[in-house]
Amino acid sequence: MDLSATDQYDSLIQMIYEGPLEHTPWSSLLPELRRLFDAKTASLILRPPAEGDTGVILNSLRPEANRVDVDAAIANPSDWQATNYREQFFSLDPFVNLPPGEVITLDELMSHECLLESPYYRQYLQPIGVLHIMGADALEPGGLIARIRFARGQHEPAFNRNEKKTLSQLLPHIERAARVHTIINRTASERDLYANTVDQLSLGTIILGDNGLLLSSNQLAKELLKTGDGVYLHAGQLRLSDAEVNRELQSILTTAAAAGASGTTSMASALRVPRRRGINDLGLVVRPIATGEWAGSQSEPRIAVFLSDPQRQADTSHHILAELFGLTPAEARLSILLARGISLANASEQLNVTQHTVRAQLKSIFTKTGATRQAELVGLILKSVATLG
Repeated sequence: MDLSATDQYDSLIQMIYEGPLEHTPWSSLLPELRRLFDAKTASLILRPPAEGDTGVILNSLRPEANRVDVDAAIANPSDWQATNYREQFFSLDPFVNLPPGEVITLDELMSHECLLESPYYRQYLQPIGVLHIMGADALEPGGLIARIRFARGQHEPAFNRNEKKTLSQLLPHIERAARVHTIINRTASERDLYANTVDQLSLGTIILGDNGLLLSSNQLAKELLKTGDGVYLHAGQLRLSDAEVNRELQSILTTAAAAGASGTTSMASALRVPRRRGINDLGLVVRPIATGEWAGSQSEPRIAVFLSDPQRQADTSHHILAELFGLTPAEARLSILLARGISLANASEQLNVTQHTVRAQLKSIFTKTGATRQAELVGLILKSVATLG
């Protein structure tokens, strides 16, 4: 079965490299491979199960004759075959830790007689009607081992040499695609971490492209844009309600886009954004984003706009603040109120304690934090990592 000169081979290669971009990775490829090898199941293990971790296992199952199944669908991860494998039989599986890049069949690992006597066969393979397995482990440099497995039933032929050769032809591409998958997921995790951190700091972020069109924004920015008070979108572009300040912003955005294109990312410009309702102005900062050396799309991020709303307070974790400075829960609650600009007298009312109590707590807080004045304490809290808790 030599695929290298066929249209089917080209189609499979395309699916392999598009797999990391799919919502469920390689959900288009697995059913095609299952049909190619006439397998009962095709499985892709992106993260093997471990104690306390169910892992990531994708399965494509051959539709049963008496059921109307969607042949291209990936099986539900909670199906009993996958669940039992994760919870009970992974530790018994002899078909693990294969030589990287080498296609192996189960009968090469153990004799037919030994397999039939093994708990793995009797308790797992036999109940799901599987006897023959072929697979390989694709190892990428970042440490991901993508394990691909194909299984056939007890009354079907074993996988042959030509089928092993076909899988060997595809395996180098699967390894490269697994590396792309790792990079994409690592980048997405880092992006989400930074985005959540910015959210916790009550900072609105807006990313604009080279043409000034909105590419993305976080939740706070979305809320500010939706109100249309001071800042809004017009035809996908950022606008300010005040005409004079808006003209200044457009000039700054043009300059920032040019600075990013030239690699001058140290530039930053700030504006105060008046609001119609007479509440405190928004703070706005514009920074260019450096153009990647090989960037070629006008939809690449070019400008970052940060919005600060004085009406909103960054949430500070009582628990983290208490752990950070060794405060009691009551002292942590008082510290947070003071950091929000609330007076000691008003804090005693909100906490429903006497002013004598809050003064005693403040004295204890000063001792534990090393602050000597209330203003110093406020600055200490606002600059601490407690807002990230």
